[in-house]
Amino acid sequence: MENVYLFFVLALAFLAIADLIVGVSNDAVNFLSSAIGSKAVSFKKIMIIASLGIALGAIFSSGMMEVARKGIFNPELYYFDEIMIIFLAVMITDILLLDFFNTLGLPTSTTVSIVFELLGAAVAIGAYKIWENNQSIVELINYINTSKATQIILGIVLSVFIAFTIGAIVQWISRLILTFDFDKNSKMISSIFGGIAITSITYFILIKGLKGTSYSQTTFDYFNGETINSIIDKNTTQIIIYLTIIWSLVSFIYSEIFKSNIYKLIILIGTFALALAFAGNDLVNFIGVPIAAWQSYEAWLSSGIPADQLTMDVLSSKVETPTLILFFAGAIMVVTLWFSSRAQNVLKTSIDLSDQGEIKEKFKANLLAKLLVKISASTNSAIQKIIPARIKEEIDNRFMPSNQLLLSNTIIEKPAFDMIRACINLIVASILISIATSYKLPLSTTYVTFMVAMGTSLADRAWGTESAVYRVSGVLNVIGGWFITAIVAFSAAGLVAFLMKFSLYFMPILFLLTCFLIYRNYLRYSEESKKIKIEKQILEVEKNTVKGVINESSKNIQNVIKRSRKIFTITADGISKSDVKLLEKNSRQVTKLNDEVDQLQDNIFKYLKANDKANEKATQLYLLLLEKLTITTKNLGKISKRTLKHVKEDRRKLPLSNIKVILNLDNTFDNVYNQILNIFEEKDYKKIEEVLLKIIQSNEEIQEEISFYKDSLEQKNKYDVLHLDILFLSSEILISLKELLENFYSINTSS
Repeated sequence: MENVYLFFVLALAFLAIADLIVGVSNDAVNFLSSAIGSKAVSFKKIMIIASLGIALGAIFSSGMMEVARKGIFNPELYYFDEIMIIFLAVMITDILLLDFFNTLGLPTSTTVSIVFELLGAAVAIGAYKIWENNQSIVELINYINTSKATQIILGIVLSVFIAFTIGAIVQWISRLILTFDFDKNSKMISSIFGGIAITSITYFILIKGLKGTSYSQTTFDYFNGETINSIIDKNTTQIIIYLTIIWSLVSFIYSEIFKSNIYKLIILIGTFALALAFAGNDLVNFIGVPIAAWQSYEAWLSSGIPADQLTMDVLSSKVETPTLILFFAGAIMVVTLWFSSRAQNVLKTSIDLSDQGEIKEKFKANLLAKLLVKISASTNSAIQKIIPARIKEEIDNRFMPSNQLLLSNTIIEKPAFDMIRACINLIVASILISIATSYKLPLSTTYVTFMVAMGTSLADRAWGTESAVYRVSGVLNVIGGWFITAIVAFSAAGLVAFLMKFSLYFMPILFLLTCFLIYRNYLRYSEESKKIKIEKQILEVEKNTVKGVINESSKNIQNVIKRSRKIFTITADGISKSDVKLLEKNSRQVTKLNDEVDQLQDNIFKYLKANDKANEKATQLYLLLLEKLTITTKNLGKISKRTLKHVKEDRRKLPLSNIKVILNLDNTFDNVYNQILNIFEEKDYKKIEEVLLKIIQSNEEIQEEISFYKDSLEQKNKYDVLHLDILFLSSEILISLKELLENFYSINTSS
């Protein structure tokens, strides 16, 4: 039996590493979004600073580990075998849940997930014990640490509103004082802002945050044996005043003598501080449960008591986490931060919703968002009428964005917001998180950082008249996801715990299923990431050259043709079998392909708007080739729409004669598409002439078919009308492909 629980510990150790990876992928947005969104410093510097913060924060996180042991349930009422089931159920659920949200690119809360998973699993096992012992369901409340759990949950919920409100207020005041042209302010104002900002960060992170760690009880002979906690408590006012004066002087020297940008320094310090606060507060979410399981296993081994008879009172006492484990966990987090593409995907959602300029909105407008925007607009209009015109004009002038944000619309160069907003995001978020950490409250860093960013965006007027409803919809989607996280985490963890309590045979099955799902999602996401990278390469600097046009257009053509071939084949298969579901699924793929090709066009126009030095010839070539790709995909979309409509209206299968025409057409296009793909895969552009001859021949055959149907249309049925439409559109596709290849061939041979 001992081997069973050893397997539990080993499985939890493996899951802890996996949870660290998916957790950091989700939470990297918390401390990277402000620095990356402002483009104040290079990405490499940001990553180095964040890595140092994570490493140090991990070492200081020991005090938070108690939350996993006794923060949610009363461990003394559970036996060792039940505790191990609870812990394994929590880790399995946590990894699957976070991995799912990472795949969607949405930031969710690792704190909320772990809290509600512990709660769900503890409730499930507690309910099982009550049922097994014929007790009243009222007894269930005794198994839960209701006071602490309520405090944690209430703190998490309130943090959403507090973070948003404080972020908005602080940003509005800061912008009113500093304006968007903050670099033109006097060095004195900038130095004072720098002093206050860095003092806020250093005090609450390195001093106040230190109170929540095991190092807070260190004594100093110089202070008569007093601990760090008592020194901070007795000298709070003096510490804040001295730090503000010192950092203001440092800021002035840094700006005046070294001629450096103090706001960049604040962002770097803030990124370090927020990464430190994240690791100190959130590491418990990833390894707190496995460490508690390991400590429980050690206590059981030394006790000599059977697993189903040993109560876990040991978890109620204070147990230090070995520094080596914390260091190892921090190292995994740092490595994940550098190499996780999912972290960048989640990061993009947060930055997009904070963007000061025009972007392609990720979220669609919903009714609640429209209602909230309408109410806010009406309220704002009423307030505007009260404010005197002169004051209103002065405020509007101070909130006028700089040319950098108004004119720079290329994704490569444009910062999503300026350095002032980045500083406020970092300052407010780090302070709120550190306060929670000092009181050993596992506050959701995701909630805090995200809502602070949304509050500062609103105060900064980043949500314009046109974009507001989409941005609010995005925020509501993310918040809705958080509540779903809580419900799913509670239910799923409870179900998993119940199954393992019912029979331990479920344990290896669920563990292996978890490993399989993670691996499968990893493969799917890797494939999707490769496609996205190919499509985004059009925005690289190389597009300024004709050679760049050839290289990048070759990739775009290859990608579109490959997917068009699959879509056309599925369309032919679906209409031949009258399969509505297959055609509906295919129609969604066509819509997605059309949107992506449209986005390629949009990116070029944005680039032209922002870059006066763009190579005119190269740009014209881009537009010409993209136009032909657009025509190809639009006509493919019309075929998909037309066939789907026909099958929905008439579920009967097509006559064999009509099916034969469609399959022949599919073979024609399959041959053409394959030849085009071979050319671009092998970069053997001399073969384009052969394909052009094939396209011309195929189009002539289609024209003959069209003539036949047109001449005898009166004798034909509705199936022939459908085929006439398909033939017309297929001919248009071939013509656009012919023109595309002709233009590409002329570009390649003349360059």
